Amino acid sequence: MILIGIGDEAGSQLETQIAATRELGWKHLEMRGVEVRGYPKANFHEIPEPAFDIAAARLAEAGIQVYCFGSTIMNWAKKVSDPFDITLAEVRRCIPRMQKLGTKFIRIMSFKPADDEATIPPEVFHRVREVTRMFLDAGLQPVHENCMNYGGMSWKHALELIDQVPGLKWAFDTANPVFNPDRIQPKPWPQQDPWEFWQHLKPHTVHIHIKDATWNPTKKDADYNWPGEGQGRVEDILRDAFASGYDGGISIEPHMVVVFHDTNTKPNEDATRANFVEYGRRLEKLIARAKSR
Repeated sequence: MILIGIGDEAGSQLETQIAATRELGWKHLEMRGVEVRGYPKANFHEIPEPAFDIAAARLAEAGIQVYCFGSTIMNWAKKVSDPFDITLAEVRRCIPRMQKLGTKFIRIMSFKPADDEATIPPEVFHRVREVTRMFLDAGLQPVHENCMNYGGMSWKHALELIDQVPGLKWAFDTANPVFNPDRIQPKPWPQQDPWEFWQHLKPHTVHIHIKDATWNPTKKDADYNWPGEGQGRVEDILRDAFASGYDGGISIEPHMVVVFHDTNTKPNEDATRANFVEYGRRLEKLIARAKSR
């Protein structure tokens, strides 16, 4: 088991991400958005080559390895109607960077569905298959996150994607079912059940994102909580994962100070770093408790 944090949950700046990781005593990061001094913030596979080289050198100096790329490939901001060349270019930029750093895992998604969609279009399968093949051919492992995407519409949609895409593995997010509609249920779709989703995807899961949330019906969105204090069944899922022999990465994604996909919130480096460190320490205690039962 390797404890990791999604870097930009600690702060935008590379140095903040490194400092928070070292404060926790951890040795790995999941790189997503990052601001390298002198360059604008962007995803780790999209920052300019000189910025990437600086980041790679600084991470090596700090003794921190990049366990996973938290990519934007086919994520909730992309539609399957977008030109596929956009996705293919992202993959081609990503592969050599992963190889340079010795990173095995990359988180991908499967495009944003329309609000009323309940089936996965054939083109989604085609594109996810091709992206998965490209990474696998390069010796890298893509993992699909259950989020606001076609594969995240329900556990059945997730298994359909797994079945249609040879070699694809899963990155399970404990809180995303709390706010995602279960599109295999009759309308109006209720929120998904995290435990049910986990039980079906457990055999395919090689990476876990820890965040916790409580559904707020008044604002029709989630409120984010410390791990184990929301509706994400975090401790139950971890206990079940360990009992099943899980020994992969566990990556924190607090969302408590700033939400990655919310453009209306602006991060404060001190606040996000402090929250990240506290979140990591609480997770360590929760893991110890889950393993002891």
